[in-house]
Amino acid sequence: MVARTVGLIMRIEAALLLLPTVVGALYGEHETLYFILTAALSLGLSFLFTFKKPRTNVIYAREGLIIVSLSWIALSVVGALPFYLSGEIHGFVNCLFETISGFTTTGSTILTDIEGLSRGMLFWRSFTHWIGGMGVLVFALALLPMAEGRSMHILRAEAPGPSVGKLVPKMRSTAVILYSVYLALTLLEIVILRLGGMSLYDSVVHSFGTAGTGGFSVRNASIGAYQSPFFEWVIGIFMLLFGVNFNLFYLILLGKLKSVFKSQELRWYLAIVALSTLAIAGNISHLFSSAGDTLRAAFFQVSSIITTTGFSSLNYEVWPSFSKTVLLLLTVIGACAGSTGGGLKISRFIILVKSIVQEIRGMIHPRVVKNIKFEGRTVDKETADSVSVYFSAYMFVLLGSMLLVALNGFDTTTTATSVLTCLGNVGPGLGLVGPAGNFAGFSVFSKLVFCFDMLAGRLEIFPMLILFTPGVWKRK
Repeated sequence: MVARTVGLIMRIEAALLLLPTVVGALYGEHETLYFILTAALSLGLSFLFTFKKPRTNVIYAREGLIIVSLSWIALSVVGALPFYLSGEIHGFVNCLFETISGFTTTGSTILTDIEGLSRGMLFWRSFTHWIGGMGVLVFALALLPMAEGRSMHILRAEAPGPSVGKLVPKMRSTAVILYSVYLALTLLEIVILRLGGMSLYDSVVHSFGTAGTGGFSVRNASIGAYQSPFFEWVIGIFMLLFGVNFNLFYLILLGKLKSVFKSQELRWYLAIVALSTLAIAGNISHLFSSAGDTLRAAFFQVSSIITTTGFSSLNYEVWPSFSKTVLLLLTVIGACAGSTGGGLKISRFIILVKSIVQEIRGMIHPRVVKNIKFEGRTVDKETADSVSVYFSAYMFVLLGSMLLVALNGFDTTTTATSVLTCLGNVGPGLGLVGPAGNFAGFSVFSKLVFCFDMLAGRLEIFPMLILFTPGVWKRK
């Protein structure tokens, strides 16, 4: 049954590969052939996996976690084939790294000359952001007939954040609503960028990167290559929008604006962005000729990092240590739950902070009732514990990966931030992996560690860790 579901996902990927095929054909590129071959292979694997009808259609939590992790691995392996077959990226591990970075909306790259790739390949590279942003399995829920019991476990395993619920009674309708909002915002950004003078091709691929909070650009200098304040403000604002919980957009459509403004997570999110922007702007003001340029540079990078998008408008490696430290902290915090952003998520950050405050209060006043309130409701012990366990698992994977990557012998800043940016699905770090650098210099082993980290970060750690649990693979 797990194989059948993964097979259905492979069928969707075969269909999605037709879009870069069309783009490549429009530009008269011979690389189009490799998309057709990959689509045919994906379709063949789909029929192989779905050939045998499962005895049951019931998916429990265990199966849901396995389906999610295996689907993303299968998508990435097949998605890497066009890069590998065309020879535009050398070495299958490099192709896999770039593809996983795309699907997980990380945006880290091993490419030293992005503009050297064909238009079709660059389109596929950015399109993987858009596919992975909302989640290909959520897309599958919107298209494929699935029983409600099956779909909820899959959505819970794939959707980012500490809790997932239905917007409407039927799970499939929820998926349709989420993707409708996602598509509408993407199209709106494409139109605005196009009206501002950006070419249609560049508008589409950069909107894909913004929507998925991924950050792949078709320019070596990212957004900074355009030298356009208009593009920076538009993309900066849209990055901020895609870092918001998508449930709030649905409430806006229903006209429930009061409920939106009451969202504690949204208020914290906007407050962190505002304070970080002002703090950095004050720290880097001496590097710019005007207050407007300073504010724009600070806002763009804050918006890019907290939403884990990873676009850059300049090389912030030259900024003072204080500003770089603020960006590093934003890398850890991440965007809102239920958004396309990565990181720990604002909601978890709030619950962790409130848990620490309540623990301190309990030490001072032993008899005080330790109630943690979030979004106007008391957080139950199970949710609070799950946040603490998730943070512990996050730190365990982070520290373990740092130890393994340290075998490369790079400086501590490069080692630490390379792992942190992959696990947080951010993209650029500091040192050799800063906005002007890349991951090309790492060993094959380190790149595989990064691949695991990117998948673990996008899938909320546990769907990937569960693959290494022997009991999961037993039939009963």
